[in-house]
Amino acid sequence: MNVSALLAFTSALASGVLALVVLFRGPRSIAHRCFAAGMGVLCVEAIFVGLSLRATHSGQMLYWQESRLQTHAFLPGAWLLFSLCYARGNYRDFLRRWWPVVAGVLIVPVGVAFGFSQALITGLIETKADRDWLVVLGWPGLTVNLVFLVSMVLVLINLEATFRAAVGTMRWQIKFMVLGLAALFVVRIFSTSQALLYTGSRLSLQVVNAAALLVGCVLIAWSLLRTKVFTIDVFPSQTVLHKSLTVLLVGAYLFLVGILAKLVTAVGGEAAFPLKAFLVLVAMVFLGMFLLSDRVQQRTKRFVSRHFRRPLYDYRKLWMTFSERTTSLLDETALCRTFAKVISETFDVLSVTIWLLDQNSGRVVFAASTSLSETAASDLMGSDADLSELVQIMRAQPYPIDLDRTDERWSAVLKRCNPDYFRKGGHRLCVPLVAGGEPVGLITLSDRVSGVQFSVEDLDLLKCIGDQVAANLLNMQLSQRLLQAKEMEAFQTMSAFLVHDLKNTASTLSLILQNLHAHFEDPMFRQDALRAMSKSVTHINDLISRLSILRHKLELHPVEADLNEVVAKSLAGLESAPDLAWGKDLRPLPKIRIDLEQIQKVIVNLLLNAKEAVSANGHVQVETSQRDGWAVLSVSDNGCGMSPEFVARSLFRPFRTTKKNGTGIGMFHSKMIVEAHRGKIEVESAAGRGTTFRVLLPLTVKNP
Repeated sequence: MNVSALLAFTSALASGVLALVVLFRGPRSIAHRCFAAGMGVLCVEAIFVGLSLRATHSGQMLYWQESRLQTHAFLPGAWLLFSLCYARGNYRDFLRRWWPVVAGVLIVPVGVAFGFSQALITGLIETKADRDWLVVLGWPGLTVNLVFLVSMVLVLINLEATFRAAVGTMRWQIKFMVLGLAALFVVRIFSTSQALLYTGSRLSLQVVNAAALLVGCVLIAWSLLRTKVFTIDVFPSQTVLHKSLTVLLVGAYLFLVGILAKLVTAVGGEAAFPLKAFLVLVAMVFLGMFLLSDRVQQRTKRFVSRHFRRPLYDYRKLWMTFSERTTSLLDETALCRTFAKVISETFDVLSVTIWLLDQNSGRVVFAASTSLSETAASDLMGSDADLSELVQIMRAQPYPIDLDRTDERWSAVLKRCNPDYFRKGGHRLCVPLVAGGEPVGLITLSDRVSGVQFSVEDLDLLKCIGDQVAANLLNMQLSQRLLQAKEMEAFQTMSAFLVHDLKNTASTLSLILQNLHAHFEDPMFRQDALRAMSKSVTHINDLISRLSILRHKLELHPVEADLNEVVAKSLAGLESAPDLAWGKDLRPLPKIRIDLEQIQKVIVNLLLNAKEAVSANGHVQVETSQRDGWAVLSVSDNGCGMSPEFVARSLFRPFRTTKKNGTGIGMFHSKMIVEAHRGKIEVESAAGRGTTFRVLLPLTVKNP
């Protein structure tokens, strides 16, 4: 077996092992399946290349090359789909936008390769000078290569966008995956462009592809050792073409490819071409690893600062960056995400997490991080975290705190929520966010590149940045409160107007009903009038009742009652609904103090919402239980569900509804009632999967 064939079979083995490892390890998401499929296709293709190199006659080589091209046709779809899903929290948005392109690269090359298989290759030419073979391609083979070339450019654009959007630990985790795939696909773009240029594929370039596959597998394996599975979620912009370096580089390459081919021939002849191409690939990979190294970037900045006697930070540029990135942001999450990214880039800190103080509960809640997802952060914080002592310290001394030099109880909570990814990542810091003398949150930092200690200049700058972040957050919170106050004022004005207007209409309709005896002898008139007026009066009076309640302060009349009995009474009139299955699991509960009428309104509203959300043969499950000092009522359905954006921003606000004939008042009113009982409402929902509402009422409270 010659060296080239051995290289092809080795790369096939490496890619096959990676495909199996990813497929059977970790959750089988779309990205996992597409990666396994793409590496599996590359494995089979490399096997066909190896068999071609071992062919004893031209007919055998022609057969293996046709098989290689047909296998090659499956690559564009698998890798384009992977590039749209890998490490992206918003991959569904990209799939909805890119589905015509994905469908095209899945169908066109496969259809051409198998539909016109006889015309894929028109001949084989052996070059005596360098003992190489040129596989002459027909129009189907050229079409497959053209689609592959365009697809690989799109794959690199998507991988570049994902890498640009990642920051801190997330970028560290995906760096070698992106670099390995980039090395593989850059070489593929080069070899494919040569095939299109000369209407044929050189066997020596297929060996270079195999070498690139082996190099890529090594880098990808390194990445998998860092991340274990594809659990990173970044949110790149969908306008990836506007700022893509890939488009510029590929365009320049394709423009100069003819000149480069001539230069290669001039300096060493075609015989030296594969070796030169491979050496260029290796040099590019090492250059990319060098330039992407966080340590190299940090040491470069320190060298410039030390030897040219400049300050460590360019403060004017830094504050311009802060201003430019945050001026147009109107959302707390987006603002915190931007600040976390800027802090990470400024201080070479891979793990930056921002926590905000919930003024109602006194707890800290996750806002943004360069290393933790919201779920992971919430699990680390736990429900029993007590940071009240830290809040008092932040009020008295709002300066950065070294977490590794304090043994206070609150520091253990923050250390748990800020795990070290590196043994030599330096000390962990907590930067208080205090504005107007009141804490609004905190920032935790860890995993500094090379474990460099924070200097006095670093701490002073962190204090200034913390004050700026706190001021921005406080201004945003005050603006939101002002907006909510204006919305409530507008709502009350609208409520008063509707009550006044609709009350007159209801009075008029009531008079018509009272005078109906004058036309009672006309059966048609009597029937139509009664039907129309009864429906109108019922609807209008119901609307008036709801709006009138919201115009005044909610007054409760609590008594000791059994929540299960209230639920059972509310269900009594609804369980007979056709084409709807009701499930009930009412567990024993101690009596609690509630306003029977108001709580029944909440329960009925939840049951009606669930009933209206499900389609034919739907299912609604009603359960009661007790948990951590709360009586819990749960209403679940398998209906249409709600989007996360609607739940977060509109569900409990007046006049916001997803129902065609809804008023948008029910959930707003229900939340008022539950909170008046010192309880809370939790909701879990996903569009197309159903919704679960949980009403939590305290088991022992004073009079509401």
